[in-house]
Amino acid sequence: MESTKIKIIPAIDIIEGKCVRLSQGDYDQKKVYNENPLEVAKSFEDHGIEHLHLVDLDGAKSSKVINYHVLEKIAYNTGLKIDFGGGVKSDEDIKMVLESGANQVTAGSIAVKNPEKVYSWINKYGAEKIILGADVKDRMIAINGWKETSELELNDFLDNFIKRGVKTSICTDIAKDGMMSGSSIELYNEIMSDFPGLQLIASGGVSSLKEIEQLEVNGLFGAIVGKAIYEGQISLNEIANYYK
Repeated sequence: MESTKIKIIPAIDIIEGKCVRLSQGDYDQKKVYNENPLEVAKSFEDHGIEHLHLVDLDGAKSSKVINYHVLEKIAYNTGLKIDFGGGVKSDEDIKMVLESGANQVTAGSIAVKNPEKVYSWINKYGAEKIILGADVKDRMIAINGWKETSELELNDFLDNFIKRGVKTSICTDIAKDGMMSGSSIELYNEIMSDFPGLQLIASGGVSSLKEIEQLEVNGLFGAIVGKAIYEGQISLNEIANYYK
């Protein structure tokens, strides 16, 4: 894969060990796409994809990692570089997730509620192991599976952690997530302008390869794609050809 190309990062969201998608983070709007997440991950790898965004939705809901076994299975049976998020709240959680084969951990709610804890992880494991999860609703950071909006403004949140060495952030516009209505290109352009050194990963609403190309032109580091793959709007063959 050419380093200049944007990283297309498929998402696998897990509930009860199954591959699902939600709409706007609503657990009542759940659709199961595959009972076997490893099968899905292998099909990604077979099409030249190198990265995977794995989210433990059970973990996000219960504030502790639940689906370790899914992470282990994918990590030990594929060569995918996995970033893992959902319920990573304690020192035991992050240790277990990294030992289970994750390359990086996405810190979202915990980075809002207990930034000192995340600073300690940065010191212990290195800033490159931590991806900052910035879930945004009207430029305010949302937490706990998006059930709450915090008092923290997006730029302040990013600035705090960039100063601590964090280089990568996944920014999800909640209004767009799972809706396949296009991503928040304007928001991402503003972030890139304010934090030019940040490796920014777009998430939420990415619905076509053309849009991914636009994000690449705008200088984004990566784009997480979920429902658009599962609903066939972006085919794995298209992604494979993109990297040829």
